Amino acid sequence: MDILLLFLGLLCMLIGIAGSILPVLPGATISWLGLLLLHFTSVVPFNYYLLGSTLFIVLTVTVLDYIIPSKGTKHFGGSKYGIWGTNIGLVAGFLLPIPLGFLLGAFIGGLVGELVFNKSNIQAALKAATGSLIGFLISIVFQFAVCLFYLGLFINIFWKYKEQLL
Repeated sequence: MDILLLFLGLLCMLIGIAGSILPVLPGATISWLGLLLLHFTSVVPFNYYLLGSTLFIVLTVTVLDYIIPSKGTKHFGGSKYGIWGTNIGLVAGFLLPIPLGFLLGAFIGGLVGELVFNKSNIQAALKAATGSLIGFLISIVFQFAVCLFYLGLFINIFWKYKEQLL
């Protein structure tokens, strides 16, 4: 059973890292579940302090994940249409076989979203799309950093108890 929990925990870590880039997957939350699964093994002692503090980080990053892109868009004069366009373009860009398609898709989606809102002002739409993309990238960096930190915790805990787990 410990091997299954270990495998599922590691799988959650990898999915969480991918989810830190994809807006449809809650990357930090899935990575935290990987830490939780590791603590459910019979060998690793349950550490409430570690799990509680990492859960607090997950909740904070999740809230910031919604606030940062909208603040970036609003800071550059954008609207909710730009935010929605960025998210839709991100998913579309990820599905298209284009190198770095998710970034290009996010920018184009934000631009199209702003052009729908500001039909006549392309300069304002470009500025807002840039702000939306910058906010989105900052949000990705936060999520990615947290997921990598959790992977490091997972590996550190595993390494400490590897003889008993395997």
